[in-house]
Parts: sequence; C-alpha cells; structure tokens
Amino acid sequence: MPGCNVLAAAAASGMRCNGNARSLTMESMCKVAASKHDKRQESQLPTTSTTSTTTSTGCGLGIDERTGRLHWCPGYRFVKILFVIPAAMLPIGLLFLLLSRFQVVGSVGLGCGGEVGSFAEESPLGGNVLDGDGFEWLDQTTTMTNGEQLCQPISKGLGESVDTEDRGLLRDIVRTSFIPAERRVFPAGCLPRESPQPERSQVPVRRRRGLAKRSLSWIDDSRSSPESIRAAQVEIMRQYMDLQADPCEDFYQYACGNWDRVNPIPKDKAALDTFELLRESLDLVLKNLLLGEESASSSTVGEEELGVPEVGNALSTVRSKTTTTTTTTTADPSLDVPLHRVRKRVRRWRRRKGKRAVQNKLIIRTTQVKRVRKSVPPSRIKVNMTETDDAETKARHLFVSCMNYELIEKRGLEPLRALLDSFGGWPLLDPTWNDTGFDWLNLTAHIRRYNNDVLIVEWVGPDIKNSDENIVQFDQTTLGLPTREYYLQPANRKYLDAYREFMVEVIELLGVPPDTARRATDEMIEFEVQLANITNPPEERNNVSTLYRKLILENLHDEVPEIDWTRYLAIVTERPVNASDFVVMFAMGYMQDLVELIGQTESRIVANYLLWRFVRHRINNLDDRFLGAKQRFSNALFGREKNPPRWKNCVTQVNANMGMAVGAMFVRRYFDENSKKDTLTMTHELQEAFREILAQTEWIDAATKRLAEQKVNAMSLRIGYPNFILSQADLNARYATLTVHPERYFENTLAVLSHIRRSDQEKLGQVVNKTAWHTAPAVVNAYYSRNKNQIMFPAGILQPPFYHRHFPRSINYGGIGVVIGHELTHGFDDKGRLFDRDGNLYRWWSDGAIEAFHERAACLVQQYGRYTIDEIGVQLDGETTQGENIADNGGIKQAFLAYTKWLAAQTDPRVLALETLPGLNVTNTQLFFLNFAQIWCGAMRPEATRNKLKTAVHSPGRFRVIGTLSNSEDFAREYRCPVGSHMNPADKCSVW
Repeated sequence: MPGCNVLAAAAASGMRCNGNARSLTMESMCKVAASKHDKRQESQLPTTSTTSTTTSTGCGLGIDERTGRLHWCPGYRFVKILFVIPAAMLPIGLLFLLLSRFQVVGSVGLGCGGEVGSFAEESPLGGNVLDGDGFEWLDQTTTMTNGEQLCQPISKGLGESVDTEDRGLLRDIVRTSFIPAERRVFPAGCLPRESPQPERSQVPVRRRRGLAKRSLSWIDDSRSSPESIRAAQVEIMRQYMDLQADPCEDFYQYACGNWDRVNPIPKDKAALDTFELLRESLDLVLKNLLLGEESASSSTVGEEELGVPEVGNALSTVRSKTTTTTTTTTADPSLDVPLHRVRKRVRRWRRRKGKRAVQNKLIIRTTQVKRVRKSVPPSRIKVNMTETDDAETKARHLFVSCMNYELIEKRGLEPLRALLDSFGGWPLLDPTWNDTGFDWLNLTAHIRRYNNDVLIVEWVGPDIKNSDENIVQFDQTTLGLPTREYYLQPANRKYLDAYREFMVEVIELLGVPPDTARRATDEMIEFEVQLANITNPPEERNNVSTLYRKLILENLHDEVPEIDWTRYLAIVTERPVNASDFVVMFAMGYMQDLVELIGQTESRIVANYLLWRFVRHRINNLDDRFLGAKQRFSNALFGREKNPPRWKNCVTQVNANMGMAVGAMFVRRYFDENSKKDTLTMTHELQEAFREILAQTEWIDAATKRLAEQKVNAMSLRIGYPNFILSQADLNARYATLTVHPERYFENTLAVLSHIRRSDQEKLGQVVNKTAWHTAPAVVNAYYSRNKNQIMFPAGILQPPFYHRHFPRSINYGGIGVVIGHELTHGFDDKGRLFDRDGNLYRWWSDGAIEAFHERAACLVQQYGRYTIDEIGVQLDGETTQGENIADNGGIKQAFLAYTKWLAAQTDPRVLALETLPGLNVTNTQLFFLNFAQIWCGAMRPEATRNKLKTAVHSPGRFRVIGTLSNSEDFAREYRCPVGSHMNPADKCSVW
C-alpha cells in the first residue's frame, strides 16, 4: 500500500521507522510523512501517473518513485522562500526556524494497514506522556536501581527516633494520631507484599493517573472556580463508588468498592490508600520547595527537572496539541523543517549531556515509581555553597547533600571509619582491640549523644504526673527487629535468619573476613535474643501507673548500683548532674536484668553489638553496596521489591529533622489562612457538640461530668503551623547551633542528630511549654497530646478530601470535622481519661463512672474483635485498637451533630442549595457519611496486613467505616437502613 511504500522509503533513507514506534524523534516524522503521502495519493488518483514523481500543490514531504527516496516536494513554498528572498530577509527566516524549532505534531499516526488512530507520544528519552499523569515518572521494571534509598526498619527521619513523644512508651501513653504515624518502626510501604492483583481488575496502564493526581490538589488555584472544584470532587468520589452494592449491607463496598480498580497497588508499595495519595502529592511539593522551585505545581513534573529544558519545551507543545484525538491528515505547518535538520537536532541533543547523562535521565512512565537520578547537581538547587545562618538554606543544604550520591560514593567508608575511631574502635574492624578499659556505659552514653538509644532509652519530657515539669525519663531498649516476638517465636525464625544474613553482608562489606563476620554475627544475635527476652511484653505495659517510678538519682543508684547513672547523664546532657536530681523510671526490672546479662557476656560481644546498632543506621549514608544489602534484608523481611526514588527519602529525612524550616517554606507558598480560620470555628462547634452529648450521658455522675466539661474547655488548639516559623529571626534561632554543609551528607546527619539530642536535653529544668509544636506543619496527620491536653492539626491535613473552602459543608464536616471529633474524643478514651485537664496522670473519675466506662468500652472491644479479615483469615484485636475505635465512634457522632446545628442556623436558601454535589444522587446528610467513608478507602497486600496487625492500634480502614457507621443511629436514619441489616444492627455499642 502507499503508506507502506513511504515507510519503506523512509527506512531506505536511513530513518528508523516501524509500525510499533511511537517516538517523537524519527518515528513520528515517518508516520506523519506516510499520512501526508497517502492523502495526496488519494486526491490525485484520477490524474497522476504511477511513474511520475509525486507532486502536490501544498507543502509537505514527497516520494520519488524512481529512486524510492523521501524528499521535499519541488513546489514546497517554505523552501522557495528561503532561496528566493534576498539575503536581507535571511534573519526573518532564521527567526521563523527558531520559533518553530520544537513544534511537533499531535496524535495522528498511520500504520501499514492504512488506519488512522491515536498513539502515545514519546519524548526523545523514550518516556510516554500519559494524559493526566503529571506527578511521577514511572517504570514497569522490578529490578533495583543503584543509588536508591531503602526502607529503614528503624526509621524516623534519618533512622532514629527524633521526636521524644514518639519514643517507646510515650508513643502509647502521651500522644495518639488520627492515622498510623508516618515515621513508624516499619513504614507501611516496607511491609510484605503478595502476588500482584489480577490484571482484569486493574485500570489499563495508559488510563492510569499519577498518584498525586488521583486526589484533588489542595493547592488553591485562584483560576479554579468553585464549580470546577466541586465538579472535580464529584468525579473523584463517583469513581470510587460501587453503585451496585447495598449501602445498608456493606457501606464500605458501596463507598470504596471501585478503589482497587482505580488505584491498583504499585509494585513498590505494600498498600495504597487515601493518605498515601495525599503524601505523594505533598512530597513532590516539598521537593520543589527544597529545590528552590517555589513556582512548581504539585500536579506537574516539569521536564526541566531533568536538566533537559529543550525536551521540556517540546513536551509542553505535545501536551498542548494532544488534548484531543484528531482523524485528519491535513498538513501541519509545524512540520516545515527539513529532515536533515531534524536528524541534526536529535544528534545534537543526544550529544548534549553525554551518554551517561542521557542514561541517568532515562524515564519511563508505566506502573512503578523509579528514581529519576541518583543525585541532583548543586546547580539545580538555589542555595549558597558556604555556611549560612538561614534555616531554610540549611534545609536545602541537607537535601542537596542527601541527593549528591556521586560524592557519597566517592567518599566511601572514610567518614564512618573516622567516627568509629572516635568511639575507641570497633572490635570487628580492629584485630588489636582488647577489653582493657572498655566501659559499656560510656560507649552507650556517647552513642546516645547522636540520638541513638541502645540498651537504655533516655529522654527529657513532661512528667506524666506533673505535666508542668520537664524531667529525665528512662525506659527499656528498642531492638533491631520490630518486636520481641521476632526473636522469641519459632514462627518468626525466617525473619531472624534474614536479619542475620543482613548483618553478615554489611560486616563483610566493611572488610571483615567471611568466617570472622559470621562468627561475630552469631554472637551478637545470641546476645540480642537474650536482650529481647528480658524486655517486658506489651500486654504487661498497659497500666502505666504500675510502671511509673519517680525517684532521685541517689535512690536509683541503690536500685541498680551497677550503672553509674550520674556519669551517664553527665555525658548525655553535657552538664553537671546532681545525685539529688529527680528522674522517672518505667522499666526498673529490665534495668536490673540488663546489668546481669552484661555481666555474663564478653566485653567484645557487647562492644560489637552496641556499635552494630549504631552502624546499622549509618549505612543509610553510605554507598549502594550497603544500601543493596539493606534492600535484600527488607525484601526478605517485607517482600518489597521496589523502592521510592531517592529524592522522596531525602524529602522525608529533611522534613522529619528540619520540619519547621520546611514548614515555613510550605506555609508561605501554599497554605490558605482561610482553612485555619474555618478549622478553628469547626473545632469550637465540635467542642460544643461534645458538651451537649456529655450533658445527655446518663452513665456518668454529675461530679465527673463537670470535670470532663472542664477538660474539654481547657483543650488547647494548634492548627496549621506555629507562628514563629514566619519570623525569619525566630526560625533561624531554632537551628542556630546546627551546621549543615551541602557536600557532607554523613557529617550533616550526625550534626542533625546531635542538634535534636541537645534540644531535647536543654529542656531539663525548664517549665513545660504547652503551646509548643512538636510536629512539622507539612505532614498529613492529626494528633492529640494527653499530657498537654492539646489537639494539633498540621497544615498538611487541611486539604481534600478533608477540607476545601469550595466544598459543601457536608463534605468538610464529614472530613476534617470527623478528624476534630476523633482527636477531641481521645481525651476521654481508655488512656486519655486517665489524664486530667492539665495533662496530669490523676484519678479524677468516680468509681461508678469508671465501671460504666469499662462496660461500654468492652462492647466495642467485642464488636471489633469479631471482625475478620477474610484475605488472611485473621481476626482484629479489639483490645489494642479500642482507643482508636472509641475515638472514631465518638468523632462521627459529634461531627454530625455539629453539622446539623450549622444547617439549622442557615436561613439563606442559596447556601443550602450548595450542600449537595450534582451527579452523586445523594442528599447532603448522606454526602456527609459518604465522604467520611471514602477517607478510609484503600487496599493492602495480604502479607502486609498480616504483619501490620501485630502492632496496629488502628483498625483497618474497612472496619473503621463498618464498625463506626453500624453503631450510628444518624447513619441508619439518613440512609433508611432497616433494623437488623448489617449496617443497622439492633444492638449497638456506644461510649460517647
């Protein structure tokens, strides 16, 4: 056929052209040439001889059938002009060429079969430009990429616990979060994964959107009308719903039944839910801020990011030309560039950065996140390369040093060896090491100065029985694996073996002979198993009153004389310590067993173990060999095959450790102050709703009610961000003692850890600042602090689907309103009720109220304990999740009451008319519950679910919806569910 002749001619002339090609380089030119040739041949069939040269009165490519070569038609106007116009017009011609340099065709292609259709355009790098996908460059492969940052089994920021309220015991008794903490012991993304979902249940790759684009952007675009915002939300909500499901039988299926189809779990994740989509979007925004690209949108990834601005310009043209699919073959003026010039430009582009640069920039959009590059050159980031007092510049320095993999690789083991030498050497690396003068307590204290807790967990924070006083507190150790059960239960032997192999591989990479490495590892594993055995299991630590012991150091010396507590604290705090100073101990029995275990163990083994626990975190700052070893351990432990790009881990580290500096950039650029005002107003409304519910509660006596009302009135509210971050002087002062260099990632890590530890210890002797923030503003979560009686809503959560100023109030109350009620109820759950209005652990409930509370809480424990996750055949633990279940049930009741009171106060019919969303066919009150349910849409791989349930305090999203709504009279009434249906059982559980 004619089209095939053209393609063959193109191939003969040295151009790559095949039926499957979709490149914007030579391939698309071939197809367009074929398109034009066929159209001319069809129009000239009656008069044109088959032996003559192809001609056309229009502009375009022709084919000389005598030679079979593709060439410009003799009558081509643009060529004539260039040769006829005098030399004086030459500049105009050059200008025209420059302007049209990167004009490329739309989506028109013609195959050998002669059928006209659309095809996905590619950049010269080979990446498909998927419609609507503006966030990630994705890769379909599953092989590990060198230089990728890996899952950190002990992770919060740089691998250490950097927020005292998230450490050990306090994570359970001091602060609770609306969703599982982002910086948990094992990130959700690191959990095991099973076989991929069936392809038939997944959206085709080309229809799949970037993670950040699967939810409505919270960046308030002034060009977006309220109508367009609402219309977008309708589309998002409707695509998740299963309209065939009965909302009175399974409301989660009704609200989220299509989630798996729309959002299949990427191969680099163990789970994907609404919160993960929001974090993906937020991470990209933070990356752009750290790069100094404050004008970048969260919804697009500019190709300039890759250091290829010309390709970015070309792809911008592609996007502008491929918004619709066309079936015409009319000649396009943008093709008016001779083929030899096209070839020249492609060759010039390929030479531009060199072969290695091109390979590093290779990006393929498919179904998985792929690291774009190992590092970002310092020139990409708008920072000075010298020391600075500016906090935001320090954050950017930390980010660029993390991204500069080439330099990290070049420095090798030098920084680590210098650090180990400062500790007196590591026996594993020093054959001449002897235990003369070895002091395990001294080494433990110096490791603690880098914010690492090994053997002894120590921090300075509010005394839970006197919340105005900061005091030194001690607790039992953390371990190398998530829980003690990983060491002690035979069923977990495979995880312990994986940990062992990981240790051996790392030690060998440090230059230790294999036999020596394995022998030393076996000794350390044996020691850690014994260490796990002397830690108290979680079920023995539920009653904090029995664990709490406040005493002076002198008395602590009497209890555990083998430990010189005064000397330990003097090293850690870098200040004089008196034997009369008070401390709090939560693990006295453990400390006594610890010194006995150390006394029975060789000093060399103890030294090896202490430094192993420290080196384990530091390999995050080393080259790919060590990260590869860690990946293999993570894969064996959690089944994770693919990792996020390096930049995402670097963003997480910077935000975790310099969160206020990052938050300042975020708030100034993106935060809408109206959301702060609205949230504050809604919080006051929720407090009023709780007071009304409390007044109607019959199982609490009047005296306890009065104290409970005083507590809810005394709750302090922290919304958005702390004001000091917008003061450059105050922000700089917070990081004044921190020095960060853009080319010293290893040293920067140590400097950040030391800074966090100093900031923690400096609180000793100071009155507790109950207005202080301990959470970065740019996070997607919400918190309640028990010993501060404080609710905190960071700026990162004030975004869709929780809140938008153009949303109906029904959605906002069903979103952020429920979050507010959830956190407020935490002040009165199974642990929160133990603390009074001032945040002190105090028995302020009457005996009768306590008994009635336990009776109602037991109902929830039994209800959630009956739920079974069918995929793995495991029942929920209603006991460990009862605090969150109480908060969920109380929060939605308060939020709906507050919403109905707001409705009753409205007199303008135009306001009420905006309370529904056209196209969803639900009432405004039904929309409230629908948005609440869709907040918990998500999916998790079976093995990930199995592991998460071992330590989870939150129920899975499905049961946060079903459990909460099946207890709601309001829900049953608004959806008209008959009594006895699954979502409206006759017997319901209720605490608040």
